Amino acid sequence: MGKVHATTERTYQADPARVYGALADYAVTRPKLLPAQYSEYEVRAGGEGAGTQVHWKLQATEKRVRDCLFTVSAPSPEKLVETDANSSMVITWTVSAVGEKGSRVTVEASWTGATGIGGFFERTFAPKGLNRIHDQVLANLAAELG
Repeated sequence: MGKVHATTERTYQADPARVYGALADYAVTRPKLLPAQYSEYEVRAGGEGAGTQVHWKLQATEKRVRDCLFTVSAPSPEKLVETDANSSMVITWTVSAVGEKGSRVTVEASWTGATGIGGFFERTFAPKGLNRIHDQVLANLAAELG
């Protein structure tokens, strides 16, 4: 079994602290950012940054739905790490400064993939699908930031 990785990023004309605050707000802002592939979104503990526990279902493909229960940590002031209790998936959101007033968000997802031919297809196609979903989240963040 090999690791599967998907990375998406976007640059914003907004202060990094404001961008991080929007991403860390799982109670109000995050639900607004989620595209149609997400359902049953529910904050189960916390709601702001580290210590938050959040549940959702992710329609990864037409036939594949992941039931996710993420616990959020913040190992540094610019990172949010979501660790799924139901799988090996880890999603890391990193906000970095770009110039004087801009920021870049990088979303990195990784998980342990399947073996054999199924694993080959997963490593080949799953990152592209997840990148499309995360790109929609980042586009929605741009709209939210105004």
